[in-house]
Amino acid sequence: MPEKDTPAPNGTGRHGPRAIALVGPQGAGKSTLFEAMLAAAGSPLKRPTEARDRTMGTETRLGHCTYLGESFALLDCPGSVEFAHEAASALAIADMAVLVCEPDPTRALGLAPVFRMLEEQGVPCLVFVNKIDTMAESSVRETMEALQTQSRRPLVLRQVPIREGEEITGYVDLVSERAYRYRRGEPSELIRMPEAVVEREREARTVLAETLADHDDALLEKLIEDSVATPEDLYRVMHQDLVAGAVDAVLLGCAERGGGVRRLWKALRHDAPDVVETAARRGLDPALEGPVAQIFKSVHTGHGGKLSYARIWRGPLKDGTTLEGTRLGGITRFPGLEAEKVPEAASGDVVALGRLEGLATGRTISTGKDTAQLPFPAPLPPVHALAVATEDRKDDVRLTAALGKLMEEDPSLSVTQDAELGQILIEGQGDIHLQTAVARLGKAHGVKVTVAKPRTPYRETIRRPVRQHARLKRQTGGHGQFADVTLEIEPRGRGEGFAFIDKIVGGVVPRRFIPAVGESAEESTRKGPLGHPVVDIAVTLVDGGFHSVDSSDMAFATATRMAMQEGLAAAGPVLLEPIHHVSMYVPNGFTAAAQRLLSERRGQILGYSEREGWPGWDEVQALVPAAELHGMIIELRSMSMGLGTYVHRFDHLAEVQGAAAARAAAAG
Repeated sequence: MPEKDTPAPNGTGRHGPRAIALVGPQGAGKSTLFEAMLAAAGSPLKRPTEARDRTMGTETRLGHCTYLGESFALLDCPGSVEFAHEAASALAIADMAVLVCEPDPTRALGLAPVFRMLEEQGVPCLVFVNKIDTMAESSVRETMEALQTQSRRPLVLRQVPIREGEEITGYVDLVSERAYRYRRGEPSELIRMPEAVVEREREARTVLAETLADHDDALLEKLIEDSVATPEDLYRVMHQDLVAGAVDAVLLGCAERGGGVRRLWKALRHDAPDVVETAARRGLDPALEGPVAQIFKSVHTGHGGKLSYARIWRGPLKDGTTLEGTRLGGITRFPGLEAEKVPEAASGDVVALGRLEGLATGRTISTGKDTAQLPFPAPLPPVHALAVATEDRKDDVRLTAALGKLMEEDPSLSVTQDAELGQILIEGQGDIHLQTAVARLGKAHGVKVTVAKPRTPYRETIRRPVRQHARLKRQTGGHGQFADVTLEIEPRGRGEGFAFIDKIVGGVVPRRFIPAVGESAEESTRKGPLGHPVVDIAVTLVDGGFHSVDSSDMAFATATRMAMQEGLAAAGPVLLEPIHHVSMYVPNGFTAAAQRLLSERRGQILGYSEREGWPGWDEVQALVPAAELHGMIIELRSMSMGLGTYVHRFDHLAEVQGAAAARAAAAG
């Protein structure tokens, strides 16, 4: 007998479509599950799985479908840590998340960033242990234990697998105590519970009931009285705990074969909150009138202009409505994965809104003024940078516009125009992140660029004080040019900057010319004898001379520049490099490797400690030269299962020593 759906006792009255975000580490099978869920709901994809390319894992895919009469929007989120902000943005508008993972306990480490993201945003979650057909004989308990080490919420197992020899052929639902056999691409078949699984099922059901009883006095009292928890008891408490984010339920399946997909659908149908509940959780003011939506993703299309993907917190929202002073120009819905223009969107819908120029990702929008903004995740600080330049200088203006659109589409990208180094820097979460952005510049915006390693903003200072005299005396016919200055140039403490001091007495340099001396002295520090800006020096004007006719501001500025050039070269110039404070985060099994990586990059280890709120993770503190940061994230992730990351900030300048000084000089 095929598996039937029985509505949970708590009822399923809903207000509009529900949004479900599929999240999890790269390679767990999210996209396969996404497609299997659409197929199970009767919305097969027109595009085959084999047609996916790498870009499919860098952006959230959106699809709508109906399961057993209820409407859902599915969001297939990227799994790479480099595109974590894309997933976090989808979670901001989701009613519930499905965290997809593998049954291998050794890969549970990769779930920590996802669990933290869910916990920080308070999103209810179902865990779907995918690829159950690869689970070893004794690994169900080990997998659950490994998953629990990464989650701060209690995890409750909803199913135990049924094995026939080495193969997992079905499961037992611990709430209903019914056994099912998987059927590829079809609903599971109800079967008699095998004797071999009875004892394991009872043990697992007891653990489930006891965990739920921690959050419900009525259920706890029943268990204390040695009464058996009924399915109705467990459904009720499970639903309230999931919605409250008190527990995460764990389901088993194999998306590639369709195993467990319909059971996942039914769990979502029974337990996922609706848009009204989620809007309240997110803090939407119930007194706010009219349609309210929140933009979670922006895309610039070649011909259709800008599309703002949004969740409709309160509808209906009709095409042509004016939102925040901008007239809406089109509403697109996505049945399956196909785009479909619709005249209006209902509460709960996830749609693309057209022509909302100037309204940024994360913005809460309505027909009123000064709409209160709902929470939206901030992007992580960048950890990798590339210098970009157009292949054709005629495209420079187009590049500026294209980079602006890229940042609007992906707020985790940032762009800096460094006039000193003559570079445009694009910064993000890793090499693939930036290479994807560069590819999009060419493909979507028609701007071809070259990339290079960013230059390091070196500085210079001096080791010893000097006294430098310079005289300008020129006759060019008519008025000549005359100025005489004597400067004392001396080093200051690190970080004290530039200072100009006037010690002229007796009027040997008239007051009106002294500002020109100070300005020229400071301007001369923009490029020192080693080719970099000069910092932390004091310049004192101690003596000079003038001519009543031939002296001028220009003459004194020129004489000062001559004295500064000669004086700085004679004062023992030294090269300084920026040193950054780095906080590196890794699972504690990789702490020693992280310390070696920092040391190899001339880092000074300051110490390490447990990472607060991240069980099993460490934080390593170090001081690292900025020149060594480029590419460090690539090495770090390579040696930490793709999990390690860091944040950094400028700390101080330090003299470049040894071989590093030679490399810096060669680099210019």
